[in-house]
Amino acid sequence: MLRSFRKIQFIYIFIDLAIVFSAFCLSYVFKYNTLTKLSINPNFQNFREYTFVFILWFIFILIFFRRSDLYSTNRGLSIPKEISRVIINSVYASILIGAVIFFAQYKFFSRQIFLVNFACLCLFLSAWRTIKRIALRKRIEKGFYNINVLIVGAGRVGKSVLDEIMQNPWLGFKVIGFLDDKIKEAQDGKPVLGKLEGFNVVAKKYFIDEVIITIPSERLVVSELIREAKGMSLGVNIVPEHFDEPLPALNINYLGIIPLISYKEKIHHPAEFALKRFMDFIFSLIALIILSPLFAVIAILIKLDSKGPVFYIQKRVGSKGKIFDFYKFRSMVDDADKLKAKLLDKNEVSDGIIFKIKNDPRATGIGRVLRRNSLDELPQLINVFKGEMSLVGPRPPTPDEVEKYHHNYMQRLSIKPGITGMSQVRGRSELTFRRWVKWDIWYVNNWSFGLDLKILFWTIPAVLQKKGAY
Repeated sequence: MLRSFRKIQFIYIFIDLAIVFSAFCLSYVFKYNTLTKLSINPNFQNFREYTFVFILWFIFILIFFRRSDLYSTNRGLSIPKEISRVIINSVYASILIGAVIFFAQYKFFSRQIFLVNFACLCLFLSAWRTIKRIALRKRIEKGFYNINVLIVGAGRVGKSVLDEIMQNPWLGFKVIGFLDDKIKEAQDGKPVLGKLEGFNVVAKKYFIDEVIITIPSERLVVSELIREAKGMSLGVNIVPEHFDEPLPALNINYLGIIPLISYKEKIHHPAEFALKRFMDFIFSLIALIILSPLFAVIAILIKLDSKGPVFYIQKRVGSKGKIFDFYKFRSMVDDADKLKAKLLDKNEVSDGIIFKIKNDPRATGIGRVLRRNSLDELPQLINVFKGEMSLVGPRPPTPDEVEKYHHNYMQRLSIKPGITGMSQVRGRSELTFRRWVKWDIWYVNNWSFGLDLKILFWTIPAVLQKKGAY
């Protein structure tokens, strides 16, 4: 295993070296040469000095990348987070090499070469890691090097853990089954393999690699399980109590040698909200201008397909309970709201608060196409431009939905609603309402400008895959 890990590290380092060399060639060679000149009479001005600087630059990159665990394959690391690590550490290495150039008085070094090389490094190093991670995820989803997981506790929390694993197959977790002292029947197709006292036997029989404990309140039992798992060199993970409550951001701190799980309200600087609003305004303005021809085409198709207005305007609840007019392209027959009462018994979203039907009989022909490709949502850019919505945030509910809310759900109305959000990139209509709210409240408690950028990035494949779109 160690030899295999070192081999992977060597391959990653070798690829990075090739990328740094390629970036050097692009930035240096074409600074002093055109394509014609390169083939006839190439100019290699200060080549030896430049080579020394670029070797040193690579060494700095190597050091920073190793410190940030970029020469290993962490399955839980998201693509945006890995790219951010690459860019941040490339910045650190570049600042350091810039200081060397300045203090060593390397006046020959071109600023243009420095900037072009830095841009190429960020682009190329990020691109290959993205390709690598996508290829690896596809292999893992097909069963490559799966990690056998045993879930201790087959109750609600245990089933939530199973659901998350099933929704993220690229993590490579293969749930073998559950252990539980009370529940005996299978949960979502995964068997209960026995009671907690049989942990040792089950772990050996099914070649378990990781254990996820969902009963932290039973401390004596958990302590014994950890001791047994440690003796078998198994990975142990514990789901904290109250994990699904609308709690503030979670941090792990230490009081001396004692680990503490801390729940703290995240304090945001006003500049962060100003930046969010500025991005919303600029993006929505540019998008509305660029997409105006598409708006016109969709409007014509809607009018040709069925009677009624182009836009469907509905009252929705925004930040702090403010009511606003919510815009969508009309995708249903004109009297769809009146027909809703007759279809309530066909609602496919559990909990009965929001209403969704996969094959809604009220949808028009062009409406089904619009909804399947999320094109019916485009007019919400008008809401974003007006400041009633944001690009990212919880989806705005209707007033009658809010009337059914439990008081714990009201926190999702504490910020502006959005066109996309955590629940949209995590399954949209395929989620239960409880899980939908859970993701929205998690977003509220963990919001940052960087998180918004990640969600926008995640939205692209979610829309292209049409996951949960109906």
